[in-house]
Amino acid sequence: MRYAIPIINGMVSLHFGHCEDFALIDADEKTKKIIKKEFVRAPSHQPGVLPEWLAEHGVSYVLAGGMGSRAQAIFQQHGIEVVIGVSENDPENAVISHLNGQLMAGENICDH
Repeated sequence: MRYAIPIINGMVSLHFGHCEDFALIDADEKTKKIIKKEFVRAPSHQPGVLPEWLAEHGVSYVLAGGMGSRAQAIFQQHGIEVVIGVSENDPENAVISHLNGQLMAGENICDH
């Protein structure tokens, strides 16, 4: 499965649409281990672009601090699960925590 985590200054971005890069992390559900990690520059932010772009990259899950409701709806249309309110700063730790059912998600910091 492939995770996308919005990154700013090397840490999980609090706002999905304002990230500089995405960590694309491939993980094995059975072994709960990371197989591959790469950082890719995010395309310029325009409504609807990021969900389409990440779907083209084969993403299954997005882990983020906050995200607007429109983006969440578009991800849902693509069959991509979104976890918002993520407080973990390290993208790899966030993925491992999610794989182990221990990811602490909180309130969506984005209200648009």
